[in-house]
Amino acid sequence: MLFNSWEFIFLFLVTSILYFNISYKYRIFLLLISSYIFYISWRWDFAFIMLGVTVINYFSGIRIHSASHKSKKRIWLFLAISTSLVPLLYFKYANFFLDNINGFMAIAGANIKFSYLELILPVGISFFTFQALSYSLDVFYGNTKIENNIVRFGTFVSFFPQLVAGPIERSSNLLEQLKNKHSFSKENFIEGSKLFIWGLFKKVVIADRLAIYVDKVYEHPELYSGPTLIVATLFFAFQIYCDFSGYSDMAIGAARILGFKLMQNFNLPYFASSISDFWKRWHISLSSWFGDYVYKPLGGSRVKYIKWLRNILVVFLVSGFWHGANWTFIIWGLLHAFLYFFESWGDLLLQKFRILKIKRTVIYKFFKIASVFMIVCYAWVYFRASSVRDAFSITRKIFIDWSDKFYIGSSMVTFLLSIVLIIFLLVFQISQYKGISSLYFSRSKINPWLQMIWYLTLLLGISLLGMSSNSFIYFQF
Repeated sequence: MLFNSWEFIFLFLVTSILYFNISYKYRIFLLLISSYIFYISWRWDFAFIMLGVTVINYFSGIRIHSASHKSKKRIWLFLAISTSLVPLLYFKYANFFLDNINGFMAIAGANIKFSYLELILPVGISFFTFQALSYSLDVFYGNTKIENNIVRFGTFVSFFPQLVAGPIERSSNLLEQLKNKHSFSKENFIEGSKLFIWGLFKKVVIADRLAIYVDKVYEHPELYSGPTLIVATLFFAFQIYCDFSGYSDMAIGAARILGFKLMQNFNLPYFASSISDFWKRWHISLSSWFGDYVYKPLGGSRVKYIKWLRNILVVFLVSGFWHGANWTFIIWGLLHAFLYFFESWGDLLLQKFRILKIKRTVIYKFFKIASVFMIVCYAWVYFRASSVRDAFSITRKIFIDWSDKFYIGSSMVTFLLSIVLIIFLLVFQISQYKGISSLYFSRSKINPWLQMIWYLTLLLGISLLGMSSNSFIYFQF
């Protein structure tokens, strides 16, 4: 059941109407049932994995809280983490490990080859696993209260607006809100609907249209020239942004209609002026998750410089591996780690030689933003490529194959429409960057009537230009 489907609209409408018209004590059961109906629509048996992760972390949280010694708390935390990660490691990484073992055996000359497993990745498994684990970790660190109501905790783990692709919520935010008595709010309905419409537009009008060109080129990159691969990579940069931020916007908007305030997951990432700034703006819930539960426990920035480098490397390696069972994702993570290192070393040198006292002109700021965007786009090659060999081939062809063969897609009209939509997106986001248009429920400076016309235009665009209901990219993670 996708957000861009009539089935979801029906489920959400029924849930919303019932939610505000039944007794408060039954609402938590309604949300839990709706969440499991939403998840079961993909595969009913995979719901038992989510249930298992929920039960494990619920009881582990109680045991961690009640344990008298730190050592016992660590044991229960270890059990929560290890048992919760078993399904994730099995379904997502088993064949990856088997593939690498087979490769190692072949290099070693051993006549042994393991057969691959026929596995289907449970949708959103990384997201609900990390959300459940954040509770156990927060209980261990004393950052959240213990939850004794298993129905409420189960709803926290499975909350359907953000279940399968985030944002990855913390118990201190969402779990606490599940205890509140929400009343229908006209303001929440309007603001939530506006964000949902904008997210839907980004997904079905922009992302799904760009996907046609990107998928065609990246399926057989050896057939295309450097300029075509550059355009396909630029298109992918906007495709993945509109796809993932579009889902986040719809999730946050749907939750706001019900009265829940989910955390912001994107903050205009392509306006970042540095790599570190990019990661403060892109997939914020995951970045902060790794920061709180991986980076800080390793010592964060409070350790010696060499250990700090290790901490950064570990975080980006884990982040790359989290995104997929392929060496392309690991290289993508390493690229961002080295870019982060290079940036920090550059800043140190600039400070030492007092070069940072450059006048911060508009042109200087634009140059920094454009530079970071191009670097991020280069890294996207490894994220999108089917294999490391394809990624290297694409990189090579971008630099040396500038033949006159350029692929425009199915027609010049659709190609130009894709470019117009990207420009349309950028113009609107510039207005958000300047604080003119609303960004994540901020106050808009635009006349309310013009805002209404704007969102009606988006709905018209969705009805006229919306593509077929493709799955969201991050569902596979």
